[in-house]
Amino acid sequence: MRIIHVITRLIVGGAQENTLLTCAGLHARGHEVTLITGPPRGREGSLLARAALGGYRVIELASLRRNPHPWADERAYGALKKHFRQLRPDVVHTHSSKAGILGRAAAWNARVPVIVHTIHGLPFHPYQPRWINAGWILLERWAAKRCHALVSVADAMTRQALQAGIGRPADFTTIYSGMEIGPFFPPPGARETIRRRLGLEPEKIVLGTIARLQPLKGHDDILAIVPALLQAQGHLHFLWIGDGAFHARFVAAIAANHWQGHFTLTGLVTPEQVAQLVPAMDILVHPSYREGLPRAVVQGLLAGVPAVVYNCDGAAEICIPDRTGVLVAPGDTTGLREAILRLAGDAAQRRRMGEEGKRLAASQFDAKIMVERLEALYKRLYRSPV
Repeated sequence: MRIIHVITRLIVGGAQENTLLTCAGLHARGHEVTLITGPPRGREGSLLARAALGGYRVIELASLRRNPHPWADERAYGALKKHFRQLRPDVVHTHSSKAGILGRAAAWNARVPVIVHTIHGLPFHPYQPRWINAGWILLERWAAKRCHALVSVADAMTRQALQAGIGRPADFTTIYSGMEIGPFFPPPGARETIRRRLGLEPEKIVLGTIARLQPLKGHDDILAIVPALLQAQGHLHFLWIGDGAFHARFVAAIAANHWQGHFTLTGLVTPEQVAQLVPAMDILVHPSYREGLPRAVVQGLLAGVPAVVYNCDGAAEICIPDRTGVLVAPGDTTGLREAILRLAGDAAQRRRMGEEGKRLAASQFDAKIMVERLEALYKRLYRSPV
């Protein structure tokens, strides 16, 4: 099959890694794959070089930008439609809201036989103005009528979309966001090796966070409870993996409170380096206010690290209370503190949750499973009248 994937920008992020693994997997299965993307602007880092090594065609559109821009959006729509008519794909699969709206519209106009869109996370949420949410909902309702299937990375995305009047139940299929799981299974001695490299003493209880340093990721909530955490457990250490717009502010806050000895901020790292760093953790702390499905939690569980997670969107589908971690209501910093201290003080519970989490994550989040299910969906839609 000729398959085109479209995503707004190839920064270091979950939706982008999902898309690259899908393109590579479909290419390996003999399909003719093209990836169309916008420029990877921002401090989050770029995955363009990795895409270029995948063996499939990569097309970068300068006009495909993340933020709304009428003239650029019109050019991007025209360019997408032109590529679709020239390449004559059997399937167009879009990712992210901007590329999803423009890509579905262009593919529909170009009469592409099968059009699929993945909801990695919905563009409307309680933390932005209602008028912005209303606009996004109208656009998503309109775009849902211009595709043949909607893929959700979590059942929660399907529920939220349907509640907003987007699509019909029959349109949705949940396919968990896959990843290369092998690198997250640490070899013997990996924990000790990485902790020595990071300068972490054996007695430290390491609280890891994997997220861009930007709004709604919950880093400020962690900082708010650091005094109480350190007063109760002086051996805690915070390992923050990622970069973003708030980096300088967080470094300044840590220095102002003389917490440098309790924090390690790695800055931007590659996905491969994330897999190397995770075994240093004892608990993964993920207080994000919105996630389609938190891939960081899956990564921690694959390495046997239990999680403390804000209960938003698809979090409960991987962080299962008393089995793989602890769920806390978003913004409940008291509950966040108590959950962290509970696990920090119980090594046996951490091991039990980590082992259960590893089994669950390995059985559901292998990229091979994701690619097989997507290929089956494409074939079913291509054979069926749509």
